[in-house]
Amino acid sequence: MTQGQVQHRINLKTQALACGRGDAVLVADLSLEVAAGSALLLRGPNGAGKSTLLLTLAGLLRPISGTLVFEGADPEAGPFIHHCGHKNAVRPRLTVLETLRFWADLNGSGPLPPAAALERVGLARTARVDAGYLSAGQQRRLVLARLLVSPRPVWLLDEPSAALDAAGRELMAALLVDHLESGGLAVIATHDDIALPGAATLTLGAEA
Repeated sequence: MTQGQVQHRINLKTQALACGRGDAVLVADLSLEVAAGSALLLRGPNGAGKSTLLLTLAGLLRPISGTLVFEGADPEAGPFIHHCGHKNAVRPRLTVLETLRFWADLNGSGPLPPAAALERVGLARTARVDAGYLSAGQQRRLVLARLLVSPRPVWLLDEPSAALDAAGRELMAALLVDHLESGGLAVIATHDDIALPGAATLTLGAEA
């Protein structure tokens, strides 16, 4: 499998899905379909349930009610979801390259080696720098590199453009376009305008 390819095509479907945290229902009666090769942008104020919905889709929170299915997914083939939260999860005393190698060992590696992924996201010159010294925007680029070294068909991204400058946002959009063109699927919670032609938008309700 080369860069830009996914293992298999997966479709997301929910029916009357409700999710929340504790006794608080943040998203209710959600029925949607996101096909392979498509993206869904989640919008809404803080507290509307965007992050909670992503965590539910990722299997990290149980749905309160309703159904959630990733059609075409084969659990026996290994993990098929990348969930990237709003925190970067960077170990400050590992170098940038060591950090990416750690993630590749943890998540499984693909055909694109860590050094090449760092080149793709513009971090090649920082490979031997401790990750804790990176700026917030550079750390976010490092998170994008994690998506490249361990290819998975489904990307669930929480504010992926946070702290990125204009060039970083262009890079992120280009990586997303490549992922979708190869048959991948993405659900993205964002407050920013992301240049992603054809992406559908779902606006969640008022702050809970």
